Amino acid sequence: MAKYVGAIDQGTTSTRFILFDEAGEVVTLARREHAQICPQPGWVEHDATEIWRNTLAVIDDALAKASAARSDLAAIGVANQRETAVLWDKATGAPLCNAIVWMDTRTEALVARFASDGGTDRLRARTGLPLASYFSGLKLVWLFENLPGARARAQNGEVLFGTIDSWLIWNLTGGPRGGRHVTDATNASRTQLMNLATLDWDEDILRLFDIPRACLPEIRSSSEFYGAVGGVPLTGAIGDQQGALLGQACLKPGEAKNTYGTGCFLLMNTGETPKISTKGLLTTLAYKLGESKPVYALEGSVAIAGALVQWLRDNLGIIDSSEAVEPLARSVADNGDVYFVPAFSGLYAPRWRADARGVIAGLTRFSNKGHIARAALEAAAYQTREVLAAMVADSGAALEDLRVDGGMAANELLMQFQADILGVPVVRPRSLETTALGAAYAAGLAVGFWRGPEDIAAHWRPGRRWNPVMTALERERLVASWEKAVERSLGWAE
Repeated sequence: MAKYVGAIDQGTTSTRFILFDEAGEVVTLARREHAQICPQPGWVEHDATEIWRNTLAVIDDALAKASAARSDLAAIGVANQRETAVLWDKATGAPLCNAIVWMDTRTEALVARFASDGGTDRLRARTGLPLASYFSGLKLVWLFENLPGARARAQNGEVLFGTIDSWLIWNLTGGPRGGRHVTDATNASRTQLMNLATLDWDEDILRLFDIPRACLPEIRSSSEFYGAVGGVPLTGAIGDQQGALLGQACLKPGEAKNTYGTGCFLLMNTGETPKISTKGLLTTLAYKLGESKPVYALEGSVAIAGALVQWLRDNLGIIDSSEAVEPLARSVADNGDVYFVPAFSGLYAPRWRADARGVIAGLTRFSNKGHIARAALEAAAYQTREVLAAMVADSGAALEDLRVDGGMAANELLMQFQADILGVPVVRPRSLETTALGAAYAAGLAVGFWRGPEDIAAHWRPGRRWNPVMTALERERLVASWEKAVERSLGWAE
């Protein structure tokens, strides 16, 4: 009898494979990083072939660690970085170029072109999304306009497009020898090509962007049979942030989670009816489990969170490892009136300012690297506060607490500051592997490894809770200074 469900967690900086038992607990995991390719300012790329090789390697590594065979797996699910775009040759399986990563800003000119008639919100009613460089549809337009012959080959079905879930599923189920070209509805909702009401590609938008339907994957639910991987059913696929929402058991309208990874991603379950934001948030699909009705969410995305810690490590060299940022930040009593606005790719929700760039404000001769480290951590909390305020205004639901996960949720200084600057408790679950757990749940539900959403709710367990202790006066002072720093980041880029 199968003992585990496996989850591929393909993220912005690494690929992991995690085995979960019936209680939703981590049995073992394996991880491999991949290169971050930045050929010019604002461009961020990944080698999709490297990601595919790493995926195979981590599956083997994790099974070996657990002394498990593939026959011990009931199913496999995939969670992935969502808006990253891959275009590949159907016959050979070779990518036509590097994948364009979600935070890449090369499509800003396309945003301006398509927004010139109807504004940036011209597609929001259909897709839940503003025109922005974030989403993968315009990345595909850029590829068609810059790779000679690519659009014609796509029209003929010779070239396939997908987000990372599609790329991995196609390879895992056979690649050039009959691989399944599919995506799930959560990932499709991040292309700006899917109609939220029909859960199908929108023909009007395809015509607007001149995208041939022949190159697009089939949209499926998040939990169903896609194919087999070495005899193991591949039955789950979900965008990483929606996976975390499911893994955090945010199954009722008004429940929300924030994932602190490369960026910050705050999602609130809004139920079976999509709620179009008036406060700069995204409307997205939360999940669709088999034949059940789709569930929707409001989302606020922050481009740079954990990536700022990596930047302190790799670009400035003021820390030797990401883990070293917390003790360095604790070496000072407060931020010393230093504020770090990490608008490296502009500002995402709720401001959507592509012209913003990174700013460190408030520096004096007193400032040291401890203040910069603390300001870098606090930046994630300030940006989350802005998103949550917009979310409460849009939904009309006051948040009782915020469930948190992701690598930075292990940083206790940040979590306490987050509770303080929000004025609501922050709750971290016992397991931080919620993204992969959501993919595992989607896969396991499809094969009966778990019975239904009641099992998901029963498995969620709080691990640590932070209650706010900051005075309202101090909170107002800090937020006002942050707002001043943000104003200084705006209008930098043309």
